[in-house]
Amino acid sequence: METTLTINQISRRSGVASSALRYYEERGLITSERAGSGHRRFQRHVLRRLAFITFAQKLGMKLDEIKVELDKLPTDQVPTGDDWTALSKKWTDRVDEQIAQLQRLRDGLSDCIGCGCLSLKICKLLNPDDELGRNGPGPRGWVEDLEIGPETTS
Repeated sequence: METTLTINQISRRSGVASSALRYYEERGLITSERAGSGHRRFQRHVLRRLAFITFAQKLGMKLDEIKVELDKLPTDQVPTGDDWTALSKKWTDRVDEQIAQLQRLRDGLSDCIGCGCLSLKICKLLNPDDELGRNGPGPRGWVEDLEIGPETTS
């Protein structure tokens, strides 16, 4: 089995576009070596880093945050299962909070959209006298409760 992979091989195996791989390398999230021809060659363990990046982005982490986390991994050896476990363990609270936010969103879909979450003056049940309208435009009942995490890229 080859110890290094081309950018196309890494792209196919990870599902990450070659352009994104080059961008991640530019940002310091992954590294490659240059073959004699000048082509990028990636160590196999880069696939694990890419899986981590993909998962972290799905959690709403920015690339800068992801880099901070990846920088905690050893650089002189392939990260172990224990390294990855230690890195991801602290995410439990973040995942739990996102689950709670999504549950509030799900539970409020019918009530909020159908009954005044947009600060409609006619909603006497959830928004008497358009109280929410004084807090600003838009779906105030959601905007204030659902300040979802940071963007996935920076």
